Amino acid sequence: MVEQNTQQKPEILYSVKAQRGSELRCKGWRQETILRMLENNMENAEKPEELVVYGGIGKAARNWESYHAIVKSLKELEEDETLVVQSGMPVAVFKTHKYAPKVVMATTNIMKPTWETFYDLQDKNLTIFAQYTAAPWEYIGTQGVIQGTFETLSAIARKHYNDSLVGKIMLTAGAGGMGGNQTRAMAMHNGVAILCDSNVEIIERRMKVGYIDVLADSLDEAIALAEKNATEGTAIGIGVVGNAADIFEEAYEKGFKPDILTSMTPAHDPISYLPAGFTVEEADELRKRDRQLYLQKAQETMIRELRVTNKFFDDGVHAFEYGTSLRKECRDGGMPEDEAMKIPGFVAEYIRPLFCEGRGPFRWICMSGDPSDLEKIDNMVLEKFKDDLLVTRWINLAKEHIPIEGLPARICYLGFGQRKEFALEVNEMVKRGDLKGPVAFSRDNLDSGSIVNPTFESENMPDGGDLISDWPVLNGLLNAVGMCDLIALQANYSMGEAVHTGVTMIADGTEEANMRLEVSMTVDSGIGVVRHAQAGYESAKDVANGKGKLTDESIKIPLWWTPTATFGPDDQK
Repeated sequence: MVEQNTQQKPEILYSVKAQRGSELRCKGWRQETILRMLENNMENAEKPEELVVYGGIGKAARNWESYHAIVKSLKELEEDETLVVQSGMPVAVFKTHKYAPKVVMATTNIMKPTWETFYDLQDKNLTIFAQYTAAPWEYIGTQGVIQGTFETLSAIARKHYNDSLVGKIMLTAGAGGMGGNQTRAMAMHNGVAILCDSNVEIIERRMKVGYIDVLADSLDEAIALAEKNATEGTAIGIGVVGNAADIFEEAYEKGFKPDILTSMTPAHDPISYLPAGFTVEEADELRKRDRQLYLQKAQETMIRELRVTNKFFDDGVHAFEYGTSLRKECRDGGMPEDEAMKIPGFVAEYIRPLFCEGRGPFRWICMSGDPSDLEKIDNMVLEKFKDDLLVTRWINLAKEHIPIEGLPARICYLGFGQRKEFALEVNEMVKRGDLKGPVAFSRDNLDSGSIVNPTFESENMPDGGDLISDWPVLNGLLNAVGMCDLIALQANYSMGEAVHTGVTMIADGTEEANMRLEVSMTVDSGIGVVRHAQAGYESAKDVANGKGKLTDESIKIPLWWTPTATFGPDDQK
């Protein structure tokens, strides 16, 4: 559903709202669900008129002509056809079969990639920037990464603060589409967060949906508010306008020492990173006038941000990179390796034990648009996995603290085996009529086995396989075997250093969906367990071989195999 709005600017702006209810515009629920996922991306988009979903330049389609062509193709797609999308543009519909994926896509896969190469290709209208969930139409708003933040903070609490962040203060930056979750995640731990962003409109947007509680007039006011609430043991999220490098340096010079320090500024996308000394409007003008100068100024500011972060780290503050590629960009900008990579990345430091169990940011989205469907699924999860503290704690907190953005959706770190059990039960709920419509399942591409990025998800793998990109390729192949409804293969993030896959699986209440879900839910997280088992993690080996807390008989690793084994001709039998 596309609504034209000509009130704000002379040119036409487009806004999109996902369709709700039981009416079908397509020839089946699989096609309709994928269309609604695309529309939901746009409903939650940061710049819908530019098709930018989040992260500065992460787009849902190459241009509006491509968007409308995708919509038309999905509406006309037969049950035995597959739509092919290349970097945001539909290029073909193939006659396949009813068990084949409805959509396959590849985005931002570039040989010998550099930012200059990417922008040249984008200027020629040949590619787009996929981000993680923008191009494959899986974005669910700010909550999409909030459990990742919450569980990272949980790990910090366990390791350093006797399992409690009450009275602790986090200083961070970046209130954009993903970064805006940070204040709420800290508040869910009953802690205090100060979050800075150069764009006051973005902070105000986060306040409207309840992710930030108050906007301070200055850093001094923000610090005073934070210290007061920390002393009282009260949770609060405080916004303050300012560039991350400027605010962090000012805080350090004033002697303010937070307990936790990170940021979600878009260093992974330097053209979206706001250089110090520029207003939002001035930065927009410089981008158009002199891209190279903009990138230079952005890189200079990134180096300042990381250097002061390192100072906090040296002073005992628990600082880490939250997947922004800040360290890599600074290293590429000339910062010495030991200085650039001083602080840890959050996956290797805090989250990887969950990946070993096949856990990760798994999501479900209710196509009916009815919040009661989300509530019924939440309650089912609480009953079915009542013995899993990580799951039950999160669902109870999410029900209380996380607002609905677009179609009702939830993120939850369900692990290997759990995802299949959960999805099959949801399909039964749809079949029985307990739910008012089908449910789509997806995940962030930051998941157990769907990505390689040597300065983020695959950093410091114990077998030295940080750079091996076979695993996400195997993930995509297995998802095709699993008859997933949408499969995306992407290479982007920090240009040239990430390969990952996106996926959507649909529960429409049919027996065919049962068959698909049984396979797809096993292989999608299962390959992540295998990946970590092969890297040497004992907990992953236990899960794969049926000895762990989370397991499934549908996966086996040959027990005789070991990564360090050497065989000769006489050993082959």
